[in-house]
Amino acid sequence: MKSRVIGIVILVAIIAGGVAYKFVGGGKQQIELKGLVGGEKLAFLQNPNVEAILSKKYGVRLNINKAGSIEMAQQAPGADIDFLWPSSEVALELYKAKNFPLKKSEIIFNSPIVLYTWDLIAQALDQKGFLEQQGNSLFIKDMKPLLEMVSAGTPWSNVGVTQLFGKMAITTTDPEKSSSGNAFAGLVANILNGDVVDTSSVQAVLPAVRNMFARLGYMPPSSQDLFQQYLTKGIGDKPIIAGYESQAVEFSLQNKELWPKVKNKIRILYPKPTVWSSHPLIIVKDKADPLMLAMQDPELQKIAWEQHGFRTGLAGIQNDPKVLDVAGIPESITFVMPMPSPQVMEIIMSALKN
Repeated sequence: MKSRVIGIVILVAIIAGGVAYKFVGGGKQQIELKGLVGGEKLAFLQNPNVEAILSKKYGVRLNINKAGSIEMAQQAPGADIDFLWPSSEVALELYKAKNFPLKKSEIIFNSPIVLYTWDLIAQALDQKGFLEQQGNSLFIKDMKPLLEMVSAGTPWSNVGVTQLFGKMAITTTDPEKSSSGNAFAGLVANILNGDVVDTSSVQAVLPAVRNMFARLGYMPPSSQDLFQQYLTKGIGDKPIIAGYESQAVEFSLQNKELWPKVKNKIRILYPKPTVWSSHPLIIVKDKADPLMLAMQDPELQKIAWEQHGFRTGLAGIQNDPKVLDVAGIPESITFVMPMPSPQVMEIIMSALKN
């Protein structure tokens, strides 16, 4: 009789162990979702607090790989892919145009395209009348003449930066692979055109856009890689780069030893106008629906802003820059223009390739 009771206890323990393996945190059954995401969101999705909320509250575990946003839109997702998370509405529209699998999509985060530079260069640009200060934030009040100088190959010495060799340049990621480079190419075309460029006006600005990118040589495929190079190689190698506002916030928190050494030297310049880099979550299979719900959770949205610098893409949630250890970030971004249409961006990309 005693051995029978022991056997029952062991059986119950085995069953309980199996249930515990499948269910955690409030009885949520765990599902694993496989997806491709822009590299700038990897740290957010691998944040232990984010992983805990996804698992305990929504029953979701992620198996993710980094991919360029534009690359995601160029080919159908593999049979094992449940979701995609690029960093560009253009990528989403290109994806839709190819009739790839799509159950639903939602913009979860936004981040404006900004220029990162150094105190020395910002001071020179300010003395030449390119910049204006609003509160603690620096804005490029007129981007067009600055872009024209870069496109024309103006020497740095012409703007008072005698310490640098060669011609002015704004380094970016590869616009054929990365969303930040793609968005910056669209912004350049818009500004040189004086309005959102379309199929009838794009040809006039293509030579200048091509000139800007042609002199850059190798362009990293990842915004994360470019920002690391900007900070580690310094002003001589990367005088100005185009990137996401969110990158400075995330770097400041993940590199606490290096950040105090560079934060007083770097400057964030906000183009007037700029463009949003929106982050649409693409649900490829119905099983990924819980992830869409989870990413709209106010707690996850708060982590996204305070620890990774992503502005919310959802109504009713505010972003307070006072909680960040990064100077010069405005409370809101108001000088924004739309990106060119996907059709126009394909024309621009084709011109930059040839």
